[in-house]
Amino acid sequence: MKDIIEGFLKFQREAFPERVKLFKDLANQQNPRALFISCSDSRLVPELVTQREPGDLFVIRNAGNIVPSYGPEPGGVSASVEYAVAALQVSDIVICGHSDCGAMTAIATCKCLDHMPAVGSWLRYADSARVVNEARQYQDESAKVASMVRENVIAQLANIQTHPSVRLALEDGRITLHGWIYDIASGLIEAFDGSRGAFVSLADNPDVQAIKYQARRVA
Repeated sequence: MKDIIEGFLKFQREAFPERVKLFKDLANQQNPRALFISCSDSRLVPELVTQREPGDLFVIRNAGNIVPSYGPEPGGVSASVEYAVAALQVSDIVICGHSDCGAMTAIATCKCLDHMPAVGSWLRYADSARVVNEARQYQDESAKVASMVRENVIAQLANIQTHPSVRLALEDGRITLHGWIYDIASGLIEAFDGSRGAFVSLADNPDVQAIKYQARRVA
């Protein structure tokens, strides 16, 4: 805890004075351009990976970068998605998984979670990805886990489209969905190309999109 407090004091001394105008502008309003949904894993820091300043990203972090399908009892993730899309009018949503994900490893290797019932219950929102992943053959456990990470991102892209605010924004052509996989060791990102149904290098394909609907014309 001492290191965390010292970090805050350093922020007060050095980082804050350098951005005093930015924080003054942000004091009473925010206008983030994107909603970034990532895993809670301490090794993935959205603002660091994307080199964004405070106010640029509206961030949701949870175990497994999961977005439950919209239901009669929306939880915190659903409320945050709705606020980002309906109130803040973000233009992009990124769902970002990562290598060596503990949540996806537990699912892919059928690890017993009886001692963590809340985690086990939460990870059921990745069941559709698990079923698809289990239907394939893999060279080894590492390949199976890596595939589970990818399938989960695809599944969560499907889940988020069940949210009314997202569906409306897609139909209006004012939002784009992105699915990313961040590799911790290399710092590289693979992005899901919806037109090809495959993950590709984001560096080589910076304009790649997972889902983008065109605005409909009203007859």
